[in-house]
Amino acid sequence: MKQSTQFQLSFMMFLEFFIWGGWFVTLGSFLGNNLNATGAETGMAFSTQSWGAIIAPFIIGLIADRFLNAEKILGFLHLIGAVLMYQMSQSTEFTNFYPYVLSYMVAYMPTLALVNSVSFNQMKDPAKDFPVIRVFGTIGWIIAGLIISFVFKWDSESNIASGMLSNTFTMVAIASAVLGIFSFTLPKTPPKTVKGEKVSLSETLGLDALKLLKDKNFLVFFISSVLICIPLAFYYQNISLFLTEYKVEDSTAWAALGQMSEVGFMLLLPFFFKRFGFKKTILFGMLAWGIRYALFAYGNAGDLFFMLAIGIALHGICYDFFFVSGQIYTDTKAGEKVKSAAQGLITLATYGVGMLVGFWVAGQIADKNVLEDGTHSWSDLWTFPALFAVGVLLFFAILFKNEKVEYKV
Repeated sequence: MKQSTQFQLSFMMFLEFFIWGGWFVTLGSFLGNNLNATGAETGMAFSTQSWGAIIAPFIIGLIADRFLNAEKILGFLHLIGAVLMYQMSQSTEFTNFYPYVLSYMVAYMPTLALVNSVSFNQMKDPAKDFPVIRVFGTIGWIIAGLIISFVFKWDSESNIASGMLSNTFTMVAIASAVLGIFSFTLPKTPPKTVKGEKVSLSETLGLDALKLLKDKNFLVFFISSVLICIPLAFYYQNISLFLTEYKVEDSTAWAALGQMSEVGFMLLLPFFFKRFGFKKTILFGMLAWGIRYALFAYGNAGDLFFMLAIGIALHGICYDFFFVSGQIYTDTKAGEKVKSAAQGLITLATYGVGMLVGFWVAGQIADKNVLEDGTHSWSDLWTFPALFAVGVLLFFAILFKNEKVEYKV
């Protein structure tokens, strides 16, 4: 790969995840403080990610794979996203905000697949080249959090009270416009489908991979993947509001600690996977969910703040050991013909259905734990996902029969 192309792809990936991390992490605090949203309304706002994930296969399969170059669709979607982000920054009521955030996530979620398509199309050895490109996405997410906390201090207690978190949407609108324009300069990535070739709707939406569910082990893994997204939703939806209600300064930067650990544990995953196998790796990831929420439930912003920091840092184990291992497992179970469809099915089930249910549940639990002063009983709120994660762990441990899974680096 040419150095200039590598720079283009790295910059693209940096902006792609800078955009997501620049507003999604602080969304819970913004909704609660700027818009006075209830837990149920907060759940609705976060669940737009799931609706976007559900609709994304239609946009990718029916448009990107058939008619237009991936980089052009990427550009159009981010330019649309810039306009919607600006509108979100101007919203003062949840009823006005929700249509914009829903429209935005329907536009944004397909871009996650598009940046991968543009990248893979330029690589001769994806296993070697892609991680080097993809890590810039995680760096982008981290940098967004550091800018919010340390450069502009929008997440300080006084600035949150004065409504400064709305500026995060303005920042992201600018970044989205830059990526939208920059996308048209990216290497050409033409449609995958040959003109005139007939492709069934089931192939387009990845439904051919449903036959994998006939395998009992894969079915148990599939159900576990959907269920574990419920405690995952609690983290995404509540981490910012949790830290700000505990009056933790630089809360967005602290939240970025999760992405930093994600990079580190990604490097440890091959060793752990080969040493202990797929089942134990998955179980360890699930156990980390339970431990992290227990730490959140009993820690505080004072002498026990280290418990909150450790809980955030466990995100690397929670995410990498379960979801990345799951992607590897899915790849080994699917035949060559349905590999992409199988990954799409898992993504639809987790970020689509699983997270949709999870955000709804998290909203309901949050509303049941509101105190008289408007804050939350966090020890009670975090106990639910901790126990739920342990329940999923037991389900998987009992029903999944151990099998050897090759991890090809």
